[in-house]
Amino acid sequence: MTAIRLALVPGEPAGVGPELCVRLAQRPRDHDLVAFADADTLRAAADVLGLPLRLLPPDNPATQPGDLGLVVIPNPVRAAFGTPDPRNAPAVIGALRDAAAACLDGRFDGLVTGPVHKAVINEGGIPYSGTTELLAEQAGREVVMMLANDVVRVALATTHLPLRAVADAITAPALERTLRITHAALRTDFGIAEPVIAVLGLNPHAGEGGHLGREEIDVIEPLLVRLRGEGLRLIGPVPADTAFLPARLSGFDAVVAMYHDQGLPVLKYSGFEQAVNLTLGLPYPRVAVDHGTALDLAGKGLADPSSLFAAADTCARMARLRRTLSA
Repeated sequence: MTAIRLALVPGEPAGVGPELCVRLAQRPRDHDLVAFADADTLRAAADVLGLPLRLLPPDNPATQPGDLGLVVIPNPVRAAFGTPDPRNAPAVIGALRDAAAACLDGRFDGLVTGPVHKAVINEGGIPYSGTTELLAEQAGREVVMMLANDVVRVALATTHLPLRAVADAITAPALERTLRITHAALRTDFGIAEPVIAVLGLNPHAGEGGHLGREEIDVIEPLLVRLRGEGLRLIGPVPADTAFLPARLSGFDAVVAMYHDQGLPVLKYSGFEQAVNLTLGLPYPRVAVDHGTALDLAGKGLADPSSLFAAADTCARMARLRRTLSA
């Protein structure tokens, strides 16, 4: 059986992504790793860290510490750590699109991505709301954002919306899509045959019987009843202030939060360095770091690689499980 192959995109070349990728290349691994990136930027990152880096053609197995396969995506402008240049935005987006296309056509088994600077990409003249949205559009799939660490998995019913808009976005069709995608991913990507999902209420105390809002009564509860009738194991609506107590979490395989800051602060507090960002619903596993470009640390060799390490390990594990299930 051929080794699992992962496509690796460092993200913003002026950020910590290239350094993290060089550190990742030093680790022993049982899968092949190929970066879609600018060669000079990776070499500069290796020099900053004082670590060996041998860039190999993408078809050469890169499984030894210090080896990294490379599909060259040249930056138009030499990257300066800590100072992003919008002229490099096409290369950043090109690397993401090319790596994702290679996953879609089966050349790679999964995609691992570093941090991207949204504002710089938009300043470069490329409309960009996020990598999750870019990959979903490219694959023609509806997706769900999940963040996970060793303590909890949190999927989001809504992502980057102002609070004023959240309640209107919690509709039965939208929430059903989130729950079905999350349920399917827990089975195919995490190997959980009958996943148990806790669904948070939108309002304090899950609406307090309608006294603090009717979204639970009018939208969430009827949907959960219907989906339970199909066999999905859904708990809720659960008040968000008690859902993350350790005794309760032990009974859930994942939590679906209604909005970004309802679930993610708890996850990040419980283990930010090991947290990863997953895009559920794609034809391939995609796992990203759960942090930004950290421009203030770039080029100094100080960035913590734990999240990228966790992302690569998680992506390889998911890809291996998908391969096993499809055999």
